[in-house]
Amino acid sequence: MAMASAYARYPSLANRVVLVSGGATGIGAAFVSHFARQGAKVGFLDIDDAGAAELLPTLADVQHLPQFVHCDVTDVAALQDAIATIAGQLGPITVLVNNAANDVRHHLPDIDLAGYEQNLAINLRHQVFATRAVTPGMEAAGGGSIICLGSTGWMKKNADYPLYATAKAAVHGFVNGTAHALGQRNIRINALVPGWVITDKQRRLWLDADGKAEIARVQCMRSYLMADDIARMALFLGADDSHMCTGQSFVVDGGWV
Repeated sequence: MAMASAYARYPSLANRVVLVSGGATGIGAAFVSHFARQGAKVGFLDIDDAGAAELLPTLADVQHLPQFVHCDVTDVAALQDAIATIAGQLGPITVLVNNAANDVRHHLPDIDLAGYEQNLAINLRHQVFATRAVTPGMEAAGGGSIICLGSTGWMKKNADYPLYATAKAAVHGFVNGTAHALGQRNIRINALVPGWVITDKQRRLWLDADGKAEIARVQCMRSYLMADDIARMALFLGADDSHMCTGQSFVVDGGWV
């Protein structure tokens, strides 16, 4: 039987401006919802207009209705413009959640240059340029928190997505390589590292009988890892409670062994 619990509320997140990339569905939508329900002013970017249209009515009761901007984050100029739009609407962004990604399956013999560049653009490059875009405003506001989404997939040597694994491994290098310089400006940067999160997409495409058996065999916790579990760690990293946490990797995977 699951234990009853009341999850944390973070006073420091009230009215804080949060930007989430890839926020229309899946884990990104959980980030948007959880930060909004903490009283934050949330902006989110995505190419999925339909997903955003489904998400926003579920948040009609929050203090600050999240602001959606259509954006292809692989277009760096469009990304920079969208970030400026959100900052203009809501104020200086002091929490950035670099979430947008695509774990599309692929194999080494099939990789061409265009596919290589597109995969790294969606899984790595936007994290770098979004971070670069928000840091001047964060510094002017007195500090901030940058949350870069990693993955345990490359750590477990998962097959079938070598470029995704490459990009997600590089996220950790980016976090470690920028933590000191950003810390001198009172800006924290951390990697939030999910395990196998059972989103609607995962259920539809990959959670078959073998996948269920694998989770039962090697995950310490018996229940499925869900998007809400990842979002609750993001709340901690965005709030002042984590003010001395930077340059770290926070793994949320249900105890994968």
